[in-house]
Amino acid sequence: MEFQKISSPSLRDLFTEQLVHMILSGKLKIGEKLPTERQLAEAMQVSRSVVNNGISDLEKMGFLIVKPRSGTYVADYRRKGTIDTLLTIMKYNGGRIRNEEIRSIFEVRIALDTLAAQLCISRISDEEIQLLLEKIKQIQNAKTVSEATQAAFEFQHEFALSSKNTLIPLIFQSFKAPIFTMWERFCNLYGIQALYESNYRMWTYIRDRDTKGAIAWIHSSLNECISGNRQIYYE
Repeated sequence: MEFQKISSPSLRDLFTEQLVHMILSGKLKIGEKLPTERQLAEAMQVSRSVVNNGISDLEKMGFLIVKPRSGTYVADYRRKGTIDTLLTIMKYNGGRIRNEEIRSIFEVRIALDTLAAQLCISRISDEEIQLLLEKIKQIQNAKTVSEATQAAFEFQHEFALSSKNTLIPLIFQSFKAPIFTMWERFCNLYGIQALYESNYRMWTYIRDRDTKGAIAWIHSSLNECISGNRQIYYE
């Protein structure tokens, strides 16, 4: 058995975590101006470099905006954020995605998967269809939720690759962490078999090269998770 080294967070990490907590909890409001770096360093008893680097990190995450000769302000992270912002929010929530983000991800998936289906079904080879079936079988044979989730992601990513569009699989890959969390939640609520059946049905439309059927299924199955009988929102 191999054990990994336990390391404590750096002061820089602790600084960013505290400010993220204050922003997401509403203690720091969007548009609010932060104290100067010197004042923050004195109040939090850290060096100016810790504060400076932390602010830089938070600006890249979309939580802060630095205005030259004006100061540092809390940014509207929904406008300024990236996928890293979403991952930070998940970490803040103990790995959970908030309900608004769950709905938003499904809505993006509907648009992205619809485009992928339109491109994929007209371009996919028989060999690629068989490869997708192998991914489906891995979901069916999965012994754990983690294995099923991994197999489902591989199926969906392979489907994106089959579109022959360079950006679609890259965009899909960038959402890997929240997608994993969502499908794990789905499996825990409705079972691995339900995940298998949903993806298998999608595969049958691809096999039959039925673009209209595939798009209708994408909308139907994902809308079930948004507002139907298979919602995965947290209480």
